[in-house]
Amino acid sequence: MESTTGTTTVQNGTIEIRVTGYGHPDAQRLSAQVQEEYVQRYGDGDLTVLHPDDFESPAGLFLTAYLDGEPVACGGWRAKTAGPNGIRDGDAELKRMFVVPAARGRGLARALLRRLETTAVEAGRTRFILETGTEQPEAIALYASEGYGPVEKFGIYREHPQSICLGKEFTGAAAV
Repeated sequence: MESTTGTTTVQNGTIEIRVTGYGHPDAQRLSAQVQEEYVQRYGDGDLTVLHPDDFESPAGLFLTAYLDGEPVACGGWRAKTAGPNGIRDGDAELKRMFVVPAARGRGLARALLRRLETTAVEAGRTRFILETGTEQPEAIALYASEGYGPVEKFGIYREHPQSICLGKEFTGAAAV
């Protein structure tokens, strides 16, 4: 997947998006920061079990975005197979989308999301699904503006009142 690494121009700079894997120290540092943000917003971190192997090709991918050489954003997807709560063969679950507060408002999340969508399509995935929450209005607005809509709730938070599950169908080769 050659399109997974490269530069993208965003507001006030150029970011480099690299395939790092979930186990990479930069990815782990950003994942720890997103967990801290979850604690601030919800009172607890995300208890979803994630393993670096979940994000290794062809089962998934994890990207880290760098601005001026510093890791400032991350996100990944992992392949899913048909299961309960509307999960289908061909689904990819979006996980750990995060931009450090100092780098927000520059379009990094949108650029990263689009790159993740492209790589998922290249890997044969037919839909992105994700879980976010009511205390993340910025994320909800981003996903809505990119064509995501409600899907059946899934995962360990499916019964939680603050949980929101969204999805986006990838139609044909031009999904993004």
